Amino acid sequence: MSASGTDVHEEVRRGVARVRERIEAACARADRNPADVTLVGVSKFQPEDRVRAAIEVGVLDLGENYAQAMRDRVESLSDLAGTGVRWHQIGPLQRNKVNMVVRVASYFHALDSVALADALGSRRDPADPLHVLVQVNVAGEETKSGVGPAEVPDLLSAVAKHPSLRVAGLMAMPPAPECPEDSREHFAALREVGERLGVPGLSIGTTDDFEVAVEEGATMVRVGRSLFGERPARTAG
Repeated sequence: MSASGTDVHEEVRRGVARVRERIEAACARADRNPADVTLVGVSKFQPEDRVRAAIEVGVLDLGENYAQAMRDRVESLSDLAGTGVRWHQIGPLQRNKVNMVVRVASYFHALDSVALADALGSRRDPADPLHVLVQVNVAGEETKSGVGPAEVPDLLSAVAKHPSLRVAGLMAMPPAPECPEDSREHFAALREVGERLGVPGLSIGTTDDFEVAVEEGATMVRVGRSLFGERPARTAG
């Protein structure tokens, strides 16, 4: 490995270790088991060497916001097939990109319509079910995807009709917080929806607020910058 490669690997290793320590501390405060929290590394726009480094130090759940980016990432890391890496589509999905997700993803975090559930369910192999999370717009933001809490049961019923789909929980993306505590009420609101409906899985929390999310019951946290470092600037064209 080159010197620069060594530096990248060590930087990512330290980032992963720090995030895991913070998850463990948040679990201790909430009297939870850290094994019940899955760390999803958000690899959006990150260089391949950083993603490989994260996998090498045990981050086996990786998330992408865009279906085509996830497909391309899986292809570029095809030599790692069979190592236990699970891919998560964490962003909204256009109907014309469904095939990309059903081919490579293990989890889909942004289910927001019955029609999308039907599209996913009809194209996924029942022998390898896709785990889906219903996205809930807990803050009622007009610019955000997701359904209101009252609509969640309909989506859960739609998923249950498909042998190729499994309910993995609920997901929320609250307003960007000025401080981590700003997200607590939204995380608690999602947890209450899950408790009422008997859905324990919660995908909440990002680099900005994942410790609060863990304290409020997150079973998955979606962390990017704290693991990989700042995303490189994208060039035009």
